[in-house]
Amino acid sequence: MLAAILSGFIFSLLLVFVGKFIKGKLAILSAVVPLGLFIYFLSFIGQISEGNVITRSYEWVPSFGLNLNFTLDGLSLLFALLITGIGFLVFAYTAAYLKGHEYLDRFYGYLGMFMGAMLGLVLSDNLLSMFVFWELTSISSFFLIGFNNTSKASRKSAILALAITGSGGFLLLAGSLLLGSVAGTYSISEMVGMSDVLVGSEYYIWIVLFIFGAAFTKSAQFPFHFWLPGAMKAPTPVSTYLHSATMVKAGIYLLLRFTPVLGDQTFWNTTLIIIGGITMFYAAVHTLFRTDLKGILAYSTISVLGLLVFLIGLGTQYALTAAAVYILVHALYKATLFLITGIIDHETGTRNVTLLSGLRKVMLPVAIAGFLAAISSAGMPPTIGFVGKDLVYESTLGMGDWSIVLTILAIATNVLLLYAGFLAGIKPFTGKLPEDYSQVQLPSFLMWMPPVILAVLGILIGIYPAFIDAPLVRPVLDSVGMNGQEVYLKLWHGFNLVLALSAITLALGIALYFFLKPSEERESKAERFEGIAPKNLALKFGSGVWHFSNMWTRIFQNGFLRNYVSTIVLFLVVLVGYSLFSGKSGFPLDLSSFSRMTYYEMIIMGIMFLSVLFVVGARSRLTAVVAMGVVGYAICLMFVIYSAPDLAMTQFSIDTLTVILFVLVLSSLPKYLSISDYKMKVIDGILSLSFGLLITLIALEVLHQPVNKEVSNFYADNAYILAKGKNVVNVILVDFRGVDTLIEISVLTVAALGVFSLLKLRLKRDDRELKD
Repeated sequence: MLAAILSGFIFSLLLVFVGKFIKGKLAILSAVVPLGLFIYFLSFIGQISEGNVITRSYEWVPSFGLNLNFTLDGLSLLFALLITGIGFLVFAYTAAYLKGHEYLDRFYGYLGMFMGAMLGLVLSDNLLSMFVFWELTSISSFFLIGFNNTSKASRKSAILALAITGSGGFLLLAGSLLLGSVAGTYSISEMVGMSDVLVGSEYYIWIVLFIFGAAFTKSAQFPFHFWLPGAMKAPTPVSTYLHSATMVKAGIYLLLRFTPVLGDQTFWNTTLIIIGGITMFYAAVHTLFRTDLKGILAYSTISVLGLLVFLIGLGTQYALTAAAVYILVHALYKATLFLITGIIDHETGTRNVTLLSGLRKVMLPVAIAGFLAAISSAGMPPTIGFVGKDLVYESTLGMGDWSIVLTILAIATNVLLLYAGFLAGIKPFTGKLPEDYSQVQLPSFLMWMPPVILAVLGILIGIYPAFIDAPLVRPVLDSVGMNGQEVYLKLWHGFNLVLALSAITLALGIALYFFLKPSEERESKAERFEGIAPKNLALKFGSGVWHFSNMWTRIFQNGFLRNYVSTIVLFLVVLVGYSLFSGKSGFPLDLSSFSRMTYYEMIIMGIMFLSVLFVVGARSRLTAVVAMGVVGYAICLMFVIYSAPDLAMTQFSIDTLTVILFVLVLSSLPKYLSISDYKMKVIDGILSLSFGLLITLIALEVLHQPVNKEVSNFYADNAYILAKGKNVVNVILVDFRGVDTLIEISVLTVAALGVFSLLKLRLKRDDRELKD
């Protein structure tokens, strides 16, 4: 199973070396990878349909509870088949759609990485590894959305999508860590048996909010939906693969996976019903005001994603059955419509639905696929869409007092989705063929065959729904905590209320399609409300953060080293000073406990004080350096008085070398300048005295604290035995703290190289003036 997940990444890596061979006629060979994976996962259907769950475990970082645990059950199998099956068709389609593209190998590399990340996400049983794959899907989708990187719009859309889904990834990490802390494990399968503990936890609300945040941003729920229409700037294979069949359903997968763990609670169900209900209707209404085929499909996708969240919120067996079926329904017809849109755009050069008509005369197989996909999206018999829509109505009708309201909401949404499906799948192919498109030809077999396959599957599964009943749908229900054995999918349930509601939906939707034509004027009128749209509000918030960041930078990151040091020192004085004096009355030290100073100590202190005054008042760098050297030598004398000759000798050597180096370096600098006025010097003086006094108080306080000599005794007892050295200090530095010392030396080396490069820097006159 790990090999199956890694195959996508290995494929992407190999393209670095053999990618040039993929750009030509051999591009179709790329489809072998997802096809092989599809066959591999298809081989597990028999075991999964019998109720088995296949697990694999690989240790990664066991000390952190981070292991590569994978589980293949009904839910993960459904998604794995969608990822690899539709992936195979998209890979094949891309070979013709981007034929001859300069960066076709790069595009396949991104697709392969995305496929591997999605498989890892849906198969992971460990929350932390799931998070890793979750973020990889966001990163790979960023590359795919921004594939046309010469386009400013593509780059902006990619950044916006990464910002929204990336923030959701942060919330998933927070929720995962909190879940692992409460449950004591990161294994999702183990959490299922701890549902009562998690639901009863004081952190339950926070956990659910974090999971919701991750799912809503990934699956484009209101008000985070606006990144998805922008992502339509990506090439059509990306829109098909990521934004209809796989990535956007990652949030749906997350909610379904955690339904048996966190679900069946009022907060969980109510929130999902409200957010899903708003999303599905709001996005469906938007399809009335769009003329771009990809825009229509984008908003109808958001609407279906909202419908899936809505069904998960209902939480009944009918609702979760409807969700499982609708995941497949939507993947089949929406992938078909996206691929058809790509064909239309590729052959005619436009996606404006108001300009398209009569294309059936020049691309009949594509028109047939579009018609079949449209009636499946409408829920017409005998398509699988009809079965899915009936299950939706069964779900809403069983919700007690709220059944009427929820059913009306579902009917209204389905009417608008029918309208959107007909616009994308039927409108471009009916009517008279414009003269401008009379020379349009049927594209390559590799382009029109994938949508035909998907569209025909929607009909075949609708006629014989038992084809997915026991193999897929029942195991999905078992995975989400329901009894899947009680589910039997049928195309015909007789004459009942659900059939009547389906007929009403079809009648209203078809009437809307014939009476409400797509209009650019209506689209322009809708743009008047862009000011209060979630996207615009989010961009304004981002702009506000940008301006605040600029202001903060001008104040605290203004390029003056003095400002940085002053800010750090002031922060330390306030924070540490508060900690030192809080909880105590009066002065923190008992001065009576200190012994009297000797004459030697007073003389040395006097020399140090005078030297410091020389440093502060020096008008020459050389004078300041020499005075600092005197301060260092005075400290050395203190070490000698307090019986530390080895430390004193080290300090003498270091101070001497430091003075020499300073003199050599400073001699190359320009003439000494005084750039501090009197007021600034006073402020610097007060800050310096405060910091010095604070450090002194801390040092004196430490001297009066009880000393634990356990570590010191260890070093003293083991210096010779373990390290064969009699000088304990040297042994600590070289052996016990060898790595630490090595890092310190490395830091000093890097700093020295930086100083050396600055000294050797020679700027042109214009550059120097710019720097000044």
